[in-house]
Amino acid sequence: MNLVRNAPLVGMDHQITLQPIEVLTASEDRQGNLVLIDGKLAAVLVRLSDQAHDPLLRGAWYFEAGFGLLDGRHELFASLDEAVASIERDLS
Repeated sequence: MNLVRNAPLVGMDHQITLQPIEVLTASEDRQGNLVLIDGKLAAVLVRLSDQAHDPLLRGAWYFEAGFGLLDGRHELFASLDEAVASIERDLS
């Protein structure tokens, strides 16, 4: 199921869509989401699940890769909603 939200970007409304996808990583962290802004790939989020992670971090979403305005970010979020809210702030 895709999550779709609208966010302003330089005075304009843009649609943020999360598309679930399995990510090939070097660990057991496989659950991911593509972040699309107006249908264009803007970021990849990966859910931490590997037993090697601190138990307090398991289940958090890691900002694995960002493109364009979101390039260079590497943050952890407690939920997808929190990640999208952070992206919305960056776009406004």
